[in-house]
Amino acid sequence: MGHRFADGDVIKRLLHEARHWAFVGLSDNPERTAYDQARLLQARGKRIIPVHPAAETVLGEPGYASLAEVPDPLDVVAVYRRAELAGESVDEAIAAGAKAIWLPLGVIDEAAAERALSAGLDVVMDRCPGVEWALRRDA
Repeated sequence: MGHRFADGDVIKRLLHEARHWAFVGLSDNPERTAYDQARLLQARGKRIIPVHPAAETVLGEPGYASLAEVPDPLDVVAVYRRAELAGESVDEAIAAGAKAIWLPLGVIDEAAAERALSAGLDVVMDRCPGVEWALRRDA
């Protein structure tokens, strides 16, 4: 994989400019990594959009059962699902008109990342938003 899906300029731009972050797999469970990352980005002024089959309200934001149901623009879709399930969410993000995909640490699906790139989306893979934010404090 190398650094193809970890371009520092893309990461910095997404952290700095993207306002609407959909979190696929985000539930109201503070023990989950998705919850921590959503809370961190929300604290830094991002609007988080929970996407989970239960469509729960999370961190004060209404949840949606799928990306297709989200009425707001999707700047970034962060996929907090197992790697073998991530491709489905990436395809849904492409269909929903997302501008970027973020696959967190350990979620690697090169074929899905290639599909997203071919569709014109920015892709970050195997990176943690919180860690990247700390590394790019000016973001």
